[in-house]
Amino acid sequence: MTHCLSVLVQTPAHSQMAGALSYRSELAFPAGTLVRVPLGKREVLGVVWDAPDGAAAQQIAPEKLRALAGPLEGLTPLTPAWRQLITFAAGYYQRSLGEVALAALPPQLRDLSTVQLGRRLKRNAKTSTQDDTNCAKGEDLAVLTPEQTLALQRFDAEPGPFLLFGATGSGKTEVYLRCVARLLTAEPQAQAMVMVPEINLTPQLEARFMARFNPLFGEHAVVSLHSGMSPAQRLKSWLAAHSGAARIVLGTRMAVFASLPRLRLIIVDEEHDPSYKSGEGARYSARDLAVYRGRLEGAKVLLGSATPSLESWHHSRPTQEGGRYLRLEMPSRIGAAATLPLVRRVDMNHQSKRCVIAPPLLAALAQRVTCGEQSLVFLNRRGYAPVLHCSDCDWKSECPHCSAYRVFHKIDRTLRCHHCGYTERVPRACPACGNPDITAMGRGTERLEEHLAELLADVRRPNSVSDQWPQGEPVRIARIDADSTRLKGELAAQLARVHAGEVDVLVGTQMIAKGHDFRRITLVAAINADSALFSSDFRAPERLFSLLMQAAGRAGRDADISGHSEMWLQTFHPQHPLFEALKRHDYPAFAAGQLAERAQAALPPFSFQALVRAEARTQDIAQGFLCAASAGAANMADGAALLQHISLYPAVPMSMQRVANVERAQMLIESPSRAALQRFLTAWQAVLHVTRQQAEGKGLLRWAIDVDPLLI
Repeated sequence: MTHCLSVLVQTPAHSQMAGALSYRSELAFPAGTLVRVPLGKREVLGVVWDAPDGAAAQQIAPEKLRALAGPLEGLTPLTPAWRQLITFAAGYYQRSLGEVALAALPPQLRDLSTVQLGRRLKRNAKTSTQDDTNCAKGEDLAVLTPEQTLALQRFDAEPGPFLLFGATGSGKTEVYLRCVARLLTAEPQAQAMVMVPEINLTPQLEARFMARFNPLFGEHAVVSLHSGMSPAQRLKSWLAAHSGAARIVLGTRMAVFASLPRLRLIIVDEEHDPSYKSGEGARYSARDLAVYRGRLEGAKVLLGSATPSLESWHHSRPTQEGGRYLRLEMPSRIGAAATLPLVRRVDMNHQSKRCVIAPPLLAALAQRVTCGEQSLVFLNRRGYAPVLHCSDCDWKSECPHCSAYRVFHKIDRTLRCHHCGYTERVPRACPACGNPDITAMGRGTERLEEHLAELLADVRRPNSVSDQWPQGEPVRIARIDADSTRLKGELAAQLARVHAGEVDVLVGTQMIAKGHDFRRITLVAAINADSALFSSDFRAPERLFSLLMQAAGRAGRDADISGHSEMWLQTFHPQHPLFEALKRHDYPAFAAGQLAERAQAALPPFSFQALVRAEARTQDIAQGFLCAASAGAANMADGAALLQHISLYPAVPMSMQRVANVERAQMLIESPSRAALQRFLTAWQAVLHVTRQQAEGKGLLRWAIDVDPLLI
């Protein structure tokens, strides 16, 4: 008997071939089966999806269908819950089913033959045994604080979802470990997912989880999933999770789509972090999908942060006020003497014009060095200087391909665009007028590291026995940013030096401002704290407050030294309400003020937004496409009714207008109702496709819809 099967394949974004394709098969494979199918002249990976309705199936003559090449033997079908997650994500974020489903699978799975896959499965096959006695012992590894105990009791007693609002150093990670341990002990086959926002936070969390759970549940109980892994490593972790051999999956946002057939717990650490929102392809929010997946599969969901996103904070208000999350609070640091760092503000209006490090801050840094303590100097801008400038003709190091300046990197003497990657050697003289005196404007982490070495040249480390430096060794300064950690393993090596006490002053970007457990740092300094105070982006104050509070949390994490830990802020606006709240470590007050402003302006979370972005060789084409699609919205079926609940704003250039010689424009769509916005976007898809084929779409390179955007 011949069967007609619907199969999802990887299709280009916004392709007219967005749905499932029909194939002929001698066997009726169940939905979720991974198969190989012919597509054009290639053979590609596909997923058997729900069968088409009877009427559609009868209209297709089996002999006109191409035959299915065969299944990937040895793999169980993907679960109905996983398929429903993909269906929801594709619908909500306005992408095709095949694009989302195939992107969620490991890339190497598409290229392996049946024989190769069989070898991988045989290699990964193992028996997993549990020792209940050891599990019980694992619960006694650390003494919990009363706040941790109460949080765990409420987590066990209530269904959630939960928002764990805990100060930096309050022991949120230990709560995560206990939640996972209790689950795995109570349910022999259960699985847990733990998500972190960035790849560089994965190794230290992985080490803690492996140390806790591998002795109890086997060597392969904990696996990682993130884009920094090789294709073979990702496939191995995915197969372990799909088979149930891996009990715990640690990963970045891509892990939210991992196949976990017995998922019972999802933990999202640093849930406020923008990295959970994808910036390309299906622009999904992994945090929001984690909450949906937990409800879909009956798994508990725990979101954790010291500075929750305003959306999550709003959702965790009291139930009688419409809150959807249960808030668990841990406001105190671990240790009887542990305190949050004292926040000091340095008014830069009282310093000399060219001052980079204020004298009081410099003295504090020197004092920490002489006491054998560590300091962290935070500047969220890499490179030596953001711009090279000629004072004679006003030439600046603009990128010829982007609406941005090329950054000066002194180490390799290059001008590098951080958007398109265009790089060239630093010119000996001004390319415009020939003036040899071109200067660096502003400063990045490279220049700050160099400047600190000059300022602290006379300071010596204590307890030195070196014959070369009888009065003590010079200050050791290290820099951690995307440039200094480009080589594989370099980040881990540099962090190990910091933890071992080989570094006195650590200079870095946001890579080191969050998530790391530095036990010896007692002073954190933010050099350019005003960077986002007056941004046009309404989310900028929220991101700035979170980043500064997370950076402050790196100081005094050891209870023995937390009593004299400090954070210094260099600012031209010391009385700004954001800094007032930061000085008190009062996130609730900051959130209340921000939510009140957003409510008055009808901004998220009190409204819902989407962006349509268009890219073309000229700005006129990009904006013309968006304007034509906006005009066509009124002519679609039920257009007038849908537009009653929608605000369509004019098309404008993006804040970064040109990248790699591609002009970019966007249009904002807003609605007080999420459902109304979704209905409009779904109906408007057809208009966008039609507009793309018309004269207004000629020359357009691509377009994309971004639902719940973070950058506007």
